[in-house]
Amino acid sequence: MGTVTLGVSIAVPEPYGSFLQERRAGFGDPAAHGIPTHVTLLPPTEVDAAARPAIERHLAAVAAAGRAFPMRLSGTDTFRPLSPVVFVRVAEGGSACGWLQERVRATEGPLRRELHFPYHPHVTVAHGIAEEAMDRAYAELADFEAAWTVDGFALYTQGADCVWRLQREFAFGGAKPCFPAVPRQADLSDLSRPAAPSV
Repeated sequence: MGTVTLGVSIAVPEPYGSFLQERRAGFGDPAAHGIPTHVTLLPPTEVDAAARPAIERHLAAVAAAGRAFPMRLSGTDTFRPLSPVVFVRVAEGGSACGWLQERVRATEGPLRRELHFPYHPHVTVAHGIAEEAMDRAYAELADFEAAWTVDGFALYTQGADCVWRLQREFAFGGAKPCFPAVPRQADLSDLSRPAAPSV
């Protein structure tokens, strides 16, 4: 049956997801339209296609043990010079993402793997492009804010065209959150306002 490249992530909902994807494209990142805006739980991982049913059972079990949590994005940061990435910071919800990704990659599960770098939840907005464009992404999204309630995660596959496509969503099975589940709306005209250059 061959192999397939999988990824597991938390989607950034609308209107934020499309806004950040368009900004990423506008900075000149050629991968922007092939990658839905997300927070990674499992980076691209090649697996035997025959393992898909076991993988989906595993992810369903991880989701069943989880519960909804608040996520808040705020401002920008970068992994440079270690890695050519500018990202929007996860200001709230990072510990829950950490808990989830550890269980997704559990050593006794079908997606066990080591990471090249310590896990750091984030939303990529520029990757591997010119330094000037990376600087612009860092500055222009410095005032970005978004907040919502995360109620699950999703499995994606990467096609031969390098586009990531949604395969299945996994809803959390835990108790209801004790905070409002209505996302805080943002004025996107404010979000696109250029910020002062970083030092």
